[in-house]
Amino acid sequence: MAADGNRGPENIADILGKLFTSRGWGRKNERVRLEMAWADAAGPELLKSTRVLGLKRGVLEVDVRNAVQMSELAQFHKRGLLAKLRAALPGVTLTDIKFRAGTW
Repeated sequence: MAADGNRGPENIADILGKLFTSRGWGRKNERVRLEMAWADAAGPELLKSTRVLGLKRGVLEVDVRNAVQMSELAQFHKRGLLAKLRAALPGVTLTDIKFRAGTW
């Protein structure tokens, strides 16, 4: 570092990273990526009655339109969905899917 405190030119990747963080764009981009991965894993039929709520501590939370379908997803489709999501989201820690009965 120079005596005047100037470290020289900054790397463009660092500048863009700071900009994305300050504007919240990184979170929006991750949300879109998560929703797209869910759409691919779930398929068109499941997608009609589900929506992604978010990812918290490695657990994907998914809102399901009715309790019957929620039970079916949890008991019969969870493992397959987890495998597809993990393949579609490299670098994302995904430990479980939690289905919630929706109110929409």
